[in-house]
Amino acid sequence: MTRWSAALTHAGIRSPQLREDYDAQRRLVRRFDRHAYLAARLLLPSRFHPLVVAAVAFMHHTDELIDSGDVNTRQETLRSWSHQVTEALHQGSDQSVLRALADTVRRSQHMADRVRDFLDGATVEAAWTGFRTEDDFQAYVRRYSLPALMLTASLFAPPPGSDRDAPFHQGCLKLIEAWQRIDHLADLREDAENDKIGIPLLSLAEYGLKPEDLRRRPSNDPAVSLLVRAQADLAGHALGECRTLPDLVEDEFRPFVRTLISMQELRLEALRRAGGAVLEEDEVRPSAVAAVRVLARQTAVAWRMRRR
Repeated sequence: MTRWSAALTHAGIRSPQLREDYDAQRRLVRRFDRHAYLAARLLLPSRFHPLVVAAVAFMHHTDELIDSGDVNTRQETLRSWSHQVTEALHQGSDQSVLRALADTVRRSQHMADRVRDFLDGATVEAAWTGFRTEDDFQAYVRRYSLPALMLTASLFAPPPGSDRDAPFHQGCLKLIEAWQRIDHLADLREDAENDKIGIPLLSLAEYGLKPEDLRRRPSNDPAVSLLVRAQADLAGHALGECRTLPDLVEDEFRPFVRTLISMQELRLEALRRAGGAVLEEDEVRPSAVAAVRVLARQTAVAWRMRRR
C-alpha cells in the first residue's frame, strides 16, 4: 500500500494545511467503512486516494447531518449546509471537510456538477420517512443514492458522451440499488426499533406484515423469512445487472470496481444465510476470511498491472 503522505504528493497536494485536511477525512473514512477504505487504498492508483477519501467523507458527513431530527429540522439543516458548501467552493471555508472537498473539485473536471447533483438529491433524504411502494424506493435510489455514489464513481467514469457513458451510468444505478437493498436488510433490526424501515410498506403487506410486526415477531416467523428472501432476491438481481461495470472503466480502475461488487455479493450471501435472524443479530456481516480473499485477489491483479 502506498504511504498516505506519498499518495498526497502523487495527487499534487503540497500545502501543509490541505494535507492536514485530507488526513482528517482519511481518519473519518477509515472509521466509517474500513473495507471500502482498504479497497480504495490497495486497488486505486495512489493519485486518486485523496480525492476518493474527500468525496466519501463529504457524502458521509452530509448524510449524518440530515439524518437526525424531524423533517423540518433536517430540511433546514440541509439548506444551511448546502449554502456552506456553495460558499466553500467559491470563497473557501473554515471546515476541514469542505476545504478538502473544494480542493478535490478544483482537481476533478466534473466534480462540481456531481456535488450539486448530490445536494439537490439530498432534499429527498431530508424529507424521507419511509417508502410506500417500490416506485417510491426506485425514485429515492435515482434521486439520492445514485448521486451519492457518483461523487466517487465520476472520478473514474468513462468520458461523458462516449459509447460507455450510458451503460456505466446504468450499471452504477443497478449497483447502488442492490447496495441500498442490502443496507436496508442489514439494518432491519435497528430500523424497526427506530420506525424507519427501508422496505416499502406494500412489500411488507405482501407477507402480511406491518412495520411494528418486525419489532415483535420471532425471527423464525415464516413471513419474516420470506420477506428477507424476496428482498435479497431483488438485490441479487440488481447485482447481476451491474457485473459488466468493470469492463466499462480503464484497466487501472477495474480491480477496485470488481471489489465493490464482490463485497456486496458477500454481504448478500451473509444476509441470505441469516434469513429472518437479521431481526436478532446486531450486525450481519460477511466472513472476514472471504473479504480478505477478495481484497488479496484483486490487489494481486492491481499490482501486476502497475508492474506492466
